[in-house]
Amino acid sequence: MATLFVVATPIGNLSDLSERAKATLGSVHMVLCEDTRVTGKLLHHFGIKTPMMSYHQHSGDDKTKKVLDLLEQGHDLALVTDAGTPGISDPGGKLVETVVKRFEKSDDKISQVRKVVVMPIPGPSAAIAALSICGFPTDEFLFLGFPPNKKGRQTYFDRLATIESTVVIYESTHRIFKSLEEINKRTPQRDLVVCRELTKLHETIYRGTAAEVTEALTSTSIKGEFVIVLAPVLSSRATNGSRGISS
Repeated sequence: MATLFVVATPIGNLSDLSERAKATLGSVHMVLCEDTRVTGKLLHHFGIKTPMMSYHQHSGDDKTKKVLDLLEQGHDLALVTDAGTPGISDPGGKLVETVVKRFEKSDDKISQVRKVVVMPIPGPSAAIAALSICGFPTDEFLFLGFPPNKKGRQTYFDRLATIESTVVIYESTHRIFKSLEEINKRTPQRDLVVCRELTKLHETIYRGTAAEVTEALTSTSIKGEFVIVLAPVLSSRATNGSRGISS
């Protein structure tokens, strides 16, 4: 029986890599990486010498077949992304889906004999980290990943304005102002928490409306990756007692 380990890696601070994740990365036959250069630095830091193979959103059917063949041969593999938990707004989820369909749900007798298990090695997640410090209700929330760049972008933000529960989205340096502008057009009074560079040296937390966060970003820095948490519509302006920036 082989195992595909889905291993969460640090989103910034290398100390966040769990002991279980280190042991797993050091014991598997191969590590499947979004970018071998990024993962190579992580493995080198911890003295892990496991071979790597690139596997990302542009990997074709031949690469997927190679992964499936390795699993069928009984080799344990680890799937990682550049940062955070694979499969969460990440193309690694497609590989997990393929493996589950091929092995765990297959009627093929060979696959049943050589069963493959998909096992999570949990750890850092930018979305969950942001939710934990947002100060909004989190008994119910919706994660919507990155907004579309072009097609469907307006529909995405129109929908965002109608969702009453807490919402989490990701955004990049290049589009953070545009996304805040779209939010401000539709729900100008909605409270936000915007997290920049979580767990890294220049981690900064911004609290306020889209307009207030935009003003704060303009006077500081927009370098890095962002997580935006939108308060429930009905509780906006009621839950955000202190506004501003924290580092």
